[in-house]
Amino acid sequence: MSDTRDPDLTTYRDVQLSPDFSELRRRFRRFVFPMTALFLVWYFVYVLLADYAHGFMSHKVGGNITVALLFGLGQFVSTFAITLIYVRWADRRLDPDAEKLRRQIEGEAQ
Repeated sequence: MSDTRDPDLTTYRDVQLSPDFSELRRRFRRFVFPMTALFLVWYFVYVLLADYAHGFMSHKVGGNITVALLFGLGQFVSTFAITLIYVRWADRRLDPDAEKLRRQIEGEAQ
């Protein structure tokens, strides 16, 4: 079996310094960091409201359903939504280029 690897991508360090990997990492960070910040802000707003806005959070919106309960359930909904958004985004924008880079590194036919 002959080694058909790209000679420029023979070590992890070579891959890490390659323009393709840098672009992949940049694209990943441009999605993940803002999404993480957005979720953390949403989470801390919920925690701070629960701690300091008791009247608002205990306001009943229907039966025994309070604003706090809706915000708490919203945390679960937003977690699943972010996961769904990320998976769809990665399938479309990240995975094809990551797969191409993996094939280059492993020396598989293009």
